[in-house]
Amino acid sequence: MTEMPRPGAFADAVPLAAAALGGGAAGLTPIGCVLAIGGGSSRVMFDRNALDLMAQDGDPVVASAGQVGGQIKMRVGGSWLVANIRNLALQDGQGDWVGADIDFLGEGDEERLTGKLYNFRRGVTRYPIPGCEVFPVATADLKQIYSAADQPHIQIGSVYPTRDVRASLYVDAMLGKHFALVGSTGTGKSTSAALILHRICELAPQGHVVMIDPHGEYAAAFRGNGAIYDVGNLQMPYWLMNFEEHCEVFVTSAGSDRQMDADILAKCLLMARAKNRLGQEIAKLTVDAPIPYLLSDLTNFLTLEMGKLDRAGDTAPYLRLKTKIDEIKADPRYGFMFSGMLVADTMADFLGRIFRMPGDGRPISIVDVSGVPSEITSVVVAVLSRMTFDFAIWSRNEPQRPILLVCEEAHRYIPSGNASGGRSASVGRILGRIAKEGRKYGVSLGLITQRPSDLEEGVLSQCGTIIAMRLNNERDQAFVRAAMPEGARGFLDSIPALRNRECIICGEGVAVPIRVSFDGLEETKRPASGDPLFSKLWRDVGGEDAIIQRTIMRWRAQGR
Repeated sequence: MTEMPRPGAFADAVPLAAAALGGGAAGLTPIGCVLAIGGGSSRVMFDRNALDLMAQDGDPVVASAGQVGGQIKMRVGGSWLVANIRNLALQDGQGDWVGADIDFLGEGDEERLTGKLYNFRRGVTRYPIPGCEVFPVATADLKQIYSAADQPHIQIGSVYPTRDVRASLYVDAMLGKHFALVGSTGTGKSTSAALILHRICELAPQGHVVMIDPHGEYAAAFRGNGAIYDVGNLQMPYWLMNFEEHCEVFVTSAGSDRQMDADILAKCLLMARAKNRLGQEIAKLTVDAPIPYLLSDLTNFLTLEMGKLDRAGDTAPYLRLKTKIDEIKADPRYGFMFSGMLVADTMADFLGRIFRMPGDGRPISIVDVSGVPSEITSVVVAVLSRMTFDFAIWSRNEPQRPILLVCEEAHRYIPSGNASGGRSASVGRILGRIAKEGRKYGVSLGLITQRPSDLEEGVLSQCGTIIAMRLNNERDQAFVRAAMPEGARGFLDSIPALRNRECIICGEGVAVPIRVSFDGLEETKRPASGDPLFSKLWRDVGGEDAIIQRTIMRWRAQGR
């Protein structure tokens, strides 16, 4: 259609007289008609006079019907077809008509007597034809569209622009296909993550949630209903590492030397594991099997192997490995993992504590890795992630106990090729594998990041539910836009304009894409992630000398 209709062409479809704009009447007042139809989206035309009338309505949903991100509906047979407005433009520069591209969200049945919408579901079975009248969606319609009463859900806020239409996340669908929470620093991302996790814990007090906290923020939020682990009480046995993780910690060389060192480590590590009574009971023991061994046994086998050599020049790889192992054993910062007290077979106790089995009404483990030396932080996260995945695989014949693994600052552990300099660590591989295969085994992945564009390509697209808060970086916006379904495009354009503690949610966890204002969270349930108030703190003076002395003592002792 290339020519504009003459003014008055929609006089029958769009009543322009001042109508009674009270609630239900406005909901049945046409504001335009369908101009063109496509498979996933269409073009409609609004009458500006009708939009001006609707903007005065007391129902904020009706008032926003003609705005970007607003919803409209059209009658097709005995059903209401609901669509979202993606963009608006004056049609051919004329002032009477406004053209809009829309994305179809889903359809619901029409109640014959009242015309109300009910039984809403995603998808479209029958499209309208050009000329079909378009109506504004009302608050009563939104309550039906976003109703989640028929399946397990958590309520996290209110649907924008209403205050009484509750926004819900379908827990089974969200966790079954992973989720991601993205947003720039300062948008309320940590508090929103805490809110979602609190709601999940309230719904399932006997659940199994593991959260990796790189900044020590979440301990304050879950002290009442979670178990807090840090370097002081984590007690992660070093022998739980597989061979790849051993190499990341013990092998320091590069190039061809690295392969030689790795081969020597594999041989000696297998002998050290085989020396244990548990290892002797296994017919075909592998280097990856989580069998306890003594670090002293490992260094002794390195010495024995080195003694078999004819030339002194060949001893360099053995000396490199021995030096690194001795260095780690002597470093108190590594005591939470490489302590001599951790050689007993405590694997069952460790898994029970971390996975909350049984949970005793405290379903979430907060693993604070902020005190872990930066050189092995990725290895610690890799071990926790791999233990989660391996436990799910090897317990397939047992009664299933699904586990939710939440990873804060996910871009640090699953970096893209550009962000990691082309080197992919073991943690990136295991988290990537969980993203691709975890749902088959009952492992759900929750990724929280402020830089989605630095995530490995494809991982974000594996997340069935995406919760996007304000993103200031254009590259991040484009990355999230590419991962979201087509029907959410109208919402995506508003991501840069979101206020703090607002988000766009789309995917499996919601019926249709939705803009949400998050609920407030009590002070005792918030993470310790507030921004410093410079204007206030800089007025607080006195005691600086003592602050410096105490800080230096902790600094030198590498304690927190």
